[in-house]
This record gives sequence, structure tokens and C-alpha cells, in this order.
Amino acid sequence: MNAVEVLSIVGGYGAADRIVKGVSLHVAAGELVTIIGPNGAGKSTALKLMAGLLKPSSGQVLLKGQDMTRHSPREMVQAGMVFVPQERNIFGELTVQENLTMGSFLQLRHAKTRMQEVMTRFPLLAERRKSLGRTLSGGQRQLLAVGQALMAQPSVLLLDEPTAGLSPQAAAELFTMVCQIRDSGIAVLMVEQNAMDALKVSDRAYVLVDGQNQFEGTAREMIDDPQIRSLFLGGRSADTA
Repeated sequence: MNAVEVLSIVGGYGAADRIVKGVSLHVAAGELVTIIGPNGAGKSTALKLMAGLLKPSSGQVLLKGQDMTRHSPREMVQAGMVFVPQERNIFGELTVQENLTMGSFLQLRHAKTRMQEVMTRFPLLAERRKSLGRTLSGGQRQLLAVGQALMAQPSVLLLDEPTAGLSPQAAAELFTMVCQIRDSGIAVLMVEQNAMDALKVSDRAYVLVDGQNQFEGTAREMIDDPQIRSLFLGGRSADTA
């Protein structure tokens, strides 16, 4: 059974707004799947529809086979799906430790145990535990945002442009971290403009164009496909990327 499955979901930012026009996808436990495509294709909107931040006008979102369509973001988190937005994903005036605590707001009694687990996984957060979020570098903020999401013990992790604005080194480190999360058994669905590097670490991928599925397949198939390279990967081959 897939950890998450989306069936022909349609929606946007208003009742008559159809940015996403029938997207379907699935992610299994322990799988890293990336969504790529041009700007305005509906990639981030699709994640928000999945996470309950936007209400779809039609289609379904299934978590482990259970229909969660139109549930609230809180209910989505309780069911195991956690969304990490591209921006404003930490509290700048709270410390690293306080930010992590916020991630377990639905189950505070388990916060101490989960905090230890997250800080063991990410030693940098343990080192900066008393630092305010606003003092962290871009890469450190993204690390904290993901750590905060892991405090909720998700079975499905949705990442919206996690490497946006990061240096190449920080982006590479973040991709390594995402792979480790995938290897722990969590289903990871990631929207990325840094398409080639994202595909290199992904299991499968979807290409969205104008709010609809255009291509799907293994990441290797995407990298090797001349049409996809030309249209979405800047014409680069895997050897030169």
C-alpha cells in the first residue's frame, strides 16, 4: 500500500481557480519522489492541496488508503502527513530548541524523547539549541524546518523547494539529509527547481505542466530522456550536471 496517493486532484486558491487540473501521484514508504516542471505548473499548489492548506474542488488524497480529502492541516499532521513550506518555515524569535518543541505541539508529552532523536540525527541543531532561529544561516534554517517537521513523527514528508536560496554545498548537504530521512522509512515528496540534482537522489519523479501530469517514471529514466533533458533540465546530460 502506498503511504500517500493522490487521485485526479483539482484546485487552487479560490472556488473557480484551477491551478492544479487533475494531478495524480503516489509515494511509497521509504521512497523519495520529486516533482519538477516549469514555473507556474502547479507544483507547490499540489503540495498545499495534499496538506490541507487548500481545499480541492475534486479528486482524492489518500493516506495509507484512508480518504483524507478536505481534512484540515491539523488533521493531516495527526494522520502522519507534514508539510515544510519554502518560506516562513521557522520562528525567528524562538530558539532552535523552542522551534523543535513547536513541531510536537499535538503531542507535547512525547516532545522530550523526539527532541533527543532529532538532535541525535542532526548534531548541528544540538550545538545551536540555544540560538535564535533568525541567527541561523539559510541551510541551518532549512535543517531546523525539517527537524521541526520530524518532531511530529510523520509517515509522509512534503518538502516545497527545500534548496531554494541555498549555496551548492548547503543544497548538497540538504539532499543528503533528505536521503537519510527516506532511508529511515518515511515517504518523501519534494518539489524542486534544482531539478537535475534532485533527480540524482530521487527514486522516481513526476513532471507537471500547466497543472497536469506530463511525464512520470524513475529518476534515471527522466535523466536519460532527451526530451525531458531539453525541456526541463536545461539540456544537460547526467555526466555534465
